Amino acid sequence: MILNEITSDRAVAPDLAQLLDEFPAVVLLGPRQVGKTTLARNWVEAAPAREAAIYLDLELPSDRRQLDDAETFFSAHHRQLVVLDEVQRAPALFATLRSVIDQRRRAGEAAGQFLLLGSASGVLLGQASESLAGRVAMLELTPFQERELLPLGGVAGAPTGPTVQNRLWVRGGFPLSYLAKTDAASLRWRDAFITSYLERDIPALGLRIPPATLRRLWTMLAHHQGQMLNQSQLAGALAVSGQTVARYIDVLCDLMLVRRLPPWSGNVGKRLARTPKVLVRDSGLTHALLGLPTLEAVLSHPIAGQSWEAHVLEQLIAAAPRAQASFYRTSHGAECDLVLTAPSGQTWACEIKRSSAPSVSRGFYEAAKDVGASRKLLIAPVQNSYPAKEGIEVMSPLQAVQLLGHLE
Repeated sequence: MILNEITSDRAVAPDLAQLLDEFPAVVLLGPRQVGKTTLARNWVEAAPAREAAIYLDLELPSDRRQLDDAETFFSAHHRQLVVLDEVQRAPALFATLRSVIDQRRRAGEAAGQFLLLGSASGVLLGQASESLAGRVAMLELTPFQERELLPLGGVAGAPTGPTVQNRLWVRGGFPLSYLAKTDAASLRWRDAFITSYLERDIPALGLRIPPATLRRLWTMLAHHQGQMLNQSQLAGALAVSGQTVARYIDVLCDLMLVRRLPPWSGNVGKRLARTPKVLVRDSGLTHALLGLPTLEAVLSHPIAGQSWEAHVLEQLIAAAPRAQASFYRTSHGAECDLVLTAPSGQTWACEIKRSSAPSVSRGFYEAAKDVGASRKLLIAPVQNSYPAKEGIEVMSPLQAVQLLGHLE
């Protein structure tokens, strides 16, 4: 019951509906088990004006066989939305999709033809940009966000308020992890999820990476959550080359499990950091990799502050998907956790603190000035927002997320 309530009303659902009304094809990206299939099916069922959609899971041989003659199949279902799950497994389809979309355009049938679901962003983005340029829109579905969960207060059995915030931080946002009956059950699910990726999903992409080595790297990234990438240190610990470490991190980023957050790169005449930060994107996976099953275990671990900051950072980035995200750091100590630059050029500087009485250093003021920030946000677990000196706005993560919806 609770799972259906949440997955049927994800924050990106309005964007998905709009893009399907505007583009012939939409690619919905997200890691496995994040709810892409459920969202797609619920959206189709909730659109009474649309005829029943056709759903194919390209991991199933029986479904793949239906596309042996893809052009004929698409022609037979040209009045229906065709949903293709794990479409990165069939790269040859993209040339056919381009031809079908172009034929239908000439016949006056433009939008809402294909919904493509995938869990490998680099593979899909490369295929789509090459074959479907101008015909496809991209949309990412993240694990659950706090803004999606708090409205469920009226649903029987759903946690509310601070319980939501702490559960989401500790367990992460994958639906079956967040909604598990106990912390122990949640941790078991996440452990199985990690093992499945390492032993099944990554090899299925044709990548020959020793699972034990990749797990060690993933765990090391969790231990150094949100820190600047030290490629040579990681390479030495794993007894591999720096290029191998970079390739492994590329794989985890492609699967949307790890994020490289680039440094801000404007020209301010100062020595800026040039190395990206690396974050495990879901806090629940961070805690599973470190063996932290409960809130008490997380709070007593040295990673607690960095884990919370990375958890909030992911929510902020998800709330402003069109903005360019980066961090700012100079050799003289000017620093900002997150710089969001909108397409309009508007820039917001965000500092994240896990304290009920937060404060910032002089370095944040310098960073905000250097990047030309029009707004300065200090985000912390506070109950109510309030103004601080020099134009800083102090607020909770949820309040910041709601505000970032207006960043254009």
